Amino acid sequence: MKGRSEIKELLLEIGTEEIPAGFVPQALNDFASLIQRELEANRIDFDGVKTLGTPRRLVLYIQSVSERQRDEEIRRIGPPKRAAFDSKGNPTQAAIGFAKSQSVPLESLEVVQTEKGEYICALKKELGRPTPELLPSVLPKVILSIPFQKSMRWADIPVRFARPIHWILALFGGVPIPFEIGNIRSGDVTFGHRFMHAGPVRVNDFNSYLRRMREAFVIVDPVERRKRIEEEMVREAASVSGRFVRDEELLDEVNFLVEYPVAMCGRFDEEFLSLPGEVLIHSMKEHQRYFPVVDESQKLLPYFVFVSNIIPKDRKVVIKGNERVLKARLSDAAYFFREDLKVPLEKRVEELKHVVFQAKLGTSYEKMTRFRQLALFICERIDPGLRSSVERASFLCKADLVTGMVGEFPKLQGIVGREYARLSGERPEVAEAIYEHYLPGFAGDRLPSGPIGDIISIADKMDTIVGSFGIGLVPTGTADPFGLRRQALGIIRIILEKGYSLSLTGLIQESGGLLKEKMERPFSDVEREVLEFFRVRYQHLLLDRGYPLDVIEAVLSVSFDDLLDVQRRIDALNRARGLPDLMSVVIAFKRAVNILKESPPRGTIQVRLFSEPAEHNLYQSFVEVEGSVTSYLSNDPIYDAAIREMLRLKEPIDEFFDKVMVMVEDEAIRNNRLALLDEIGKLFLRVADFSKLT
Repeated sequence: MKGRSEIKELLLEIGTEEIPAGFVPQALNDFASLIQRELEANRIDFDGVKTLGTPRRLVLYIQSVSERQRDEEIRRIGPPKRAAFDSKGNPTQAAIGFAKSQSVPLESLEVVQTEKGEYICALKKELGRPTPELLPSVLPKVILSIPFQKSMRWADIPVRFARPIHWILALFGGVPIPFEIGNIRSGDVTFGHRFMHAGPVRVNDFNSYLRRMREAFVIVDPVERRKRIEEEMVREAASVSGRFVRDEELLDEVNFLVEYPVAMCGRFDEEFLSLPGEVLIHSMKEHQRYFPVVDESQKLLPYFVFVSNIIPKDRKVVIKGNERVLKARLSDAAYFFREDLKVPLEKRVEELKHVVFQAKLGTSYEKMTRFRQLALFICERIDPGLRSSVERASFLCKADLVTGMVGEFPKLQGIVGREYARLSGERPEVAEAIYEHYLPGFAGDRLPSGPIGDIISIADKMDTIVGSFGIGLVPTGTADPFGLRRQALGIIRIILEKGYSLSLTGLIQESGGLLKEKMERPFSDVEREVLEFFRVRYQHLLLDRGYPLDVIEAVLSVSFDDLLDVQRRIDALNRARGLPDLMSVVIAFKRAVNILKESPPRGTIQVRLFSEPAEHNLYQSFVEVEGSVTSYLSNDPIYDAAIREMLRLKEPIDEFFDKVMVMVEDEAIRNNRLALLDEIGKLFLRVADFSKLT
């Protein structure tokens, strides 16, 4: 950054119609990234980038921006030296013409070495332009480059944005930066709260902007606004001796729904507390963005807290209005709840025959019968004693899809099923599994609490994945309509975090057999692609958790089937990276691999053909190590110990390569030495491909 006399602040605000709350946080991140990229591309130094925003404005503030571009030295390559100078070293017409085209003196040309040989070049200095001359083109480009999930056009203006733009505030050092986007001209004017201060507000710097915005009932800083929301909601809930139920996602949404938050507390009839707690909470959150209130023991109270975007003239009127809206919602829920209970959950299963899961994969009933069989297959490998509960929970777990409650509140599927199962007298573990088989529902979500939920979750998700691949619904870079990546990651997490030893290939094959009538592609292709799909998801998970890429590839390139075993090998190899002899063995292993690639071994090891002490020594060491490694890898493998045993081969291998010529003319001796290296390689490959370590 240059001296303080050469820097100024940049303030940019895009004023719009209300942008959807979910769009704003990402838009602010992209806003910052785009301006940084453009300033860097234009050689403008800057420091202190900050973005702020509300539903009606996206704000960018940069504390220090240089008044001028940096000067730049540009090197232009001209003709080859041999063409630029004659045999006596005098410049030719080619050199004279090049100097003229670059507007530099002939004598300033230099000779430089390039990949193609010696060429002449011209060194030019491009003086930086004043930043105010560049910003009128930079800022519109940044604004119109902000990506949104959905953009729109309005009137006959050839501009796309999340919502129509109404004003643009653009100041550099307090001076307006003039430019136009559509029919909007930038300036030094912004606008306050839509209802409480709708008139124009003139500002001249960032501090005055923040002050004038507060006076105009707009809290621009999302951090400050969220803090205010939480403080007000704590106060309102405390007024009825309760506390509001925190929901970070809902808090984030509400934060970007308002410009000037005002929290209030409402009440609902206690009779609604007879509804399942999840139904009450969902009705408040999903449809109204209300926060439930609980007492010290986390028991729901007949109150709710909500956030308004305006200071009401009469709080009681606003509260009553919100109470009426919630009462209607809860009355609907109570009605559906009563009606649903008239039909036992078990009898609803038959109705799934009329619910299409996917046109080519059949109904939800067909899906249930498939993954129930797959769940029993998994159950036999995890705990056969759970068979009865797994079969019952699998049979019932989709029945709530045809209830009135789930029809009205789709996100309650599973939750409603669990409640109805409890009320129908199902075993507690069966009822819980009906809900938990949907877990994990998203990245970072909790796993099922018990093995019944684990088993059905794996089965349901695997059926969806294999079925989708079987009919060609393979995820692309942008499209994954059935959430197959999320479901694969869910299976991986359950297997690893619960410690289940399961064959992925076995699960895929069993699922494929159950889907045989639905398949539109050769199953060999489906099996290969699904296994690779899981391998990629697992690799991404490991990278996110900080595992080195070379360790991951070293293990996954050898085998990928039993995830628990794969994870143990990765962990052991990752720990072994700290052992002093590992990289020496890796170097020798790579050397052996390269030799074997060029000359694959023919035949087996013949001890009688060993003639050098070093190869005798390596063979004896190998036999001893192989026995120990085999012992460590049998039954319950101890990979750390097996790797340490393998490292005992360091000195014999080094001696072998120092003193023994492998590729001798005698074919029998050559093949015998290659066979020895091959057997050593196979021993290491029982854990990983050590040649991939770096």
